[in-house]
Amino acid sequence: MAAGLHPEAGPSTLVVAEDLAARMDYRRGIAIYNRDGIVRRTGLSRATVTRHVRVLRELGALVWLVHGSRQNLAAPGEGYMATATIYGGVIPPVYDDAMGHRLTGMGYEARVCGVTPAGQELAIAAAAARSDARRRRQGRTSRSRGAVRYGVPAQRERETGPVDNPAVDNSCSGGREPHSPGNYHRSPDVRVETGCKDTSRERASCRKAPRPSFKISRNADGSRRTAGQTKHGINVIQQVRPRVPWTQRASLRELEVALRPRTDAGWDWPMITAELHSWHLTWRPAQPAAYIRARLAQQATAEHQTAAAEVAEGWDEQAASGPLAASSPDLVRSMLDGLAEGLATYSARQAELGLDDLTNQSAAADMAAFLNSGTGAPA
Repeated sequence: MAAGLHPEAGPSTLVVAEDLAARMDYRRGIAIYNRDGIVRRTGLSRATVTRHVRVLRELGALVWLVHGSRQNLAAPGEGYMATATIYGGVIPPVYDDAMGHRLTGMGYEARVCGVTPAGQELAIAAAAARSDARRRRQGRTSRSRGAVRYGVPAQRERETGPVDNPAVDNSCSGGREPHSPGNYHRSPDVRVETGCKDTSRERASCRKAPRPSFKISRNADGSRRTAGQTKHGINVIQQVRPRVPWTQRASLRELEVALRPRTDAGWDWPMITAELHSWHLTWRPAQPAAYIRARLAQQATAEHQTAAAEVAEGWDEQAASGPLAASSPDLVRSMLDGLAEGLATYSARQAELGLDDLTNQSAAADMAAFLNSGTGAPA
């Protein structure tokens, strides 16, 4: 504050910083904002607290990690509980430069990994100062013990005389228990080795954590998945996993969820095993279920893109497969009609080039006569 790095920094900034430091988790370097609590404990106004927290952020002593909101996080039946704002305590770079610290990482993730030569000299001087202070304290303690041993306090009392202590009025403490004269309890100390017998007052009075909500499995059409469907899928996966080595790191439940698009489509274990082997994996995925989900998602995306391209090109699968679904006489006549048309086109092109056929007979005319005869007519 005395360095004047920020024009708005002052005693109130230091008060807010001390309140945050008293509640900070120094293992993770975070502190919950709790603006109303700061106002109540320090006596500052809400606007003052907000302003000086901004000053601390601009000084480089705080970073904003979690943005609080008014969304209710409490379980049903419990009181309202909003999302807390969480700040992270930061050491400004100017301090690390002055102390000679070497840093690794950037921003809030930076950590001290060593010291510079100047920092090493400062650390040695600080260690020497602490050692001298410890020796001085030990020297004073030993001298005071020696003075008590040789009766110096009694001599001082004879020189200065007894102290005239006034009487103490303890009338207001008549209904209280007297002070303990010392360790008069002869019961041995209680040693708690493992576990606990009773619930402590703090645990009994604290709010219980909300029970986790279990996710309901649903099918592709939105209907709720039944236990019979899950059991059928697991029975299929029990036959697949021993036959595909790279899937054996995952549990049956994980593989059943990943392969639901195949089991729900009616695939049995030989079909699923054949598809997994067709991927020709020469390595073992660390998370087989996640790999299967990603691979099936890629296949679904490719199929969707192919279908969209066919629709854009006007491809009609029913019309294209019509001749194959026709009866045998209709199929024969359709093929002969196409052959006659092709021969007529070929003869016309040969005539334009001045190249006559090898025979005097017209192949197109013969084909037309054949089609008009009873042999080529439909039955």
